[in-house]
Amino acid sequence: MSRKYLVPILLSMAALLPLALHAQEGAVTLTQEEYQSILQRLAALEQKAAAAESRPEATPRVDAVSGATALSADSAAKYAPAVQPRKERPSWVHNRLTIGGYGEAMARYNMYSHNYLRYFNPEKYKGDHYGEVDLPHVVISLGYDFGRGWSMGTEIEFEHGGTESAFEKEEEEGGEYESEVERGGEVALEQFWIQKTFNPYASIRAGMQIIPVGGLNAHHEPTEFFTVYRPEGEFTILPSTWHEVALTFWGQAKGWRYQLMLVPGLDSDRFNKKNWIKPGAGSPYEFKLANCWAGVARVDYTGVKGLRLSVSGYCGNSFRNTLSRGYTELEKTKFKEVQGIVSLGSFDFCYNDHNWVARGSVTYGHLSDSKQITAYNLSMTKSSPSSREPVASDALAAGAEVGYDFFNFNERLREKRMRFYVFGRYDFYDSRLLVDGAKDWMYSYCGRHKATVGINYFPIKEVAVKAEFGYAILNKGVLDDGTIGKIYNDEPAVSIGIVYAGFFRL
Repeated sequence: MSRKYLVPILLSMAALLPLALHAQEGAVTLTQEEYQSILQRLAALEQKAAAAESRPEATPRVDAVSGATALSADSAAKYAPAVQPRKERPSWVHNRLTIGGYGEAMARYNMYSHNYLRYFNPEKYKGDHYGEVDLPHVVISLGYDFGRGWSMGTEIEFEHGGTESAFEKEEEEGGEYESEVERGGEVALEQFWIQKTFNPYASIRAGMQIIPVGGLNAHHEPTEFFTVYRPEGEFTILPSTWHEVALTFWGQAKGWRYQLMLVPGLDSDRFNKKNWIKPGAGSPYEFKLANCWAGVARVDYTGVKGLRLSVSGYCGNSFRNTLSRGYTELEKTKFKEVQGIVSLGSFDFCYNDHNWVARGSVTYGHLSDSKQITAYNLSMTKSSPSSREPVASDALAAGAEVGYDFFNFNERLREKRMRFYVFGRYDFYDSRLLVDGAKDWMYSYCGRHKATVGINYFPIKEVAVKAEFGYAILNKGVLDDGTIGKIYNDEPAVSIGIVYAGFFRL
């Protein structure tokens, strides 16, 4: 007989056994209350049997993006409390495979010039405009729970619908076109790791992983921010999505999640003025240099309903993580004492309750020996992977957004779990905040304030349609008479897009 029917029959027999024994002694007379009590006990036993039959053993599910364990297929549950590693499950229980991903399709009309000279001759290019369409990120994610605490995750990303190879106009090369290859290979393997979970408090993971410094890297799925494109501040000065081959220890307990990582250092050869340390991640070669190492730490607190508070940091040398010159040659030059220590500190938060969503982050970074690194990079040959540009000692990115779900006022829409957010966002960032402790006016266009307003419509949880208007005001610069004033043209833009993010267990 099928187990589906055997368990309820045995439980029913157990519930009626006292009645059968009583019947042997004589006629049985039951009050209405006694009869109802037996029926209630029988119904409760049958419900427990059905639940035990249909419910798989609670096991940590591996999120294919974050590697966090959770019992929900929702990627937002990556910070949910972990459970004990599962024992061997019966053969009829599945749900070991997690499959999903995310993607973005965008269109934008920019009411400013794209000419590489627009910051050097603002008046000439005032009034220019251009449009663009793009697929910024399309990602396929897979995760698998092998059992006994072992799991894996992998993620392949296609950026801008291509192979990470493109032609760009170079400001430092008279506007000539150059092919820019950000990484070797035709596609980006953004994640590939193997993990061993010992208990909710301790897991070890090795392989290509996300570096969770800042709010954007830790929460980069397009349904986790309101703007059409990724928020500009952290996206400008930090690698995004930042991923490296790393060794990680992490765990979670009672509303806390903690993570410690050992990662290869950045490459100061490729730092530049507009994006600060961002180009120093990854590698232009078929391997990642590891002459220098760095440490990463992140702590998240989720002990209050609807609220997440997070701090993260990074520290490591960057100067000798290069193939341009060997250690022996460097020791014989004026650069022998240069280390290029990159120090990052970040705070980010998210509040999602009572139909309000508020998010924000502040990230500050410092690069030691920036003057020597600038001199070194400018001395490199044109054929090198270096940008051969000046780099600042300090950079800052700060931003916050607030949105309200107006579908909450309609009971029918609320029951369907459809959402319609109207939001506002403010950003300030500067990739050349300070140059050796002083304000830099030569490239002040690298800093700006930006205000954005828009909408997010969620017909279902995994899909969002976005629209926004953003207005960027660039920092002031040095006028011809030597005073400080407004030089650069403002940069307004209208953007629309459709995005998805979903992760499902099979």
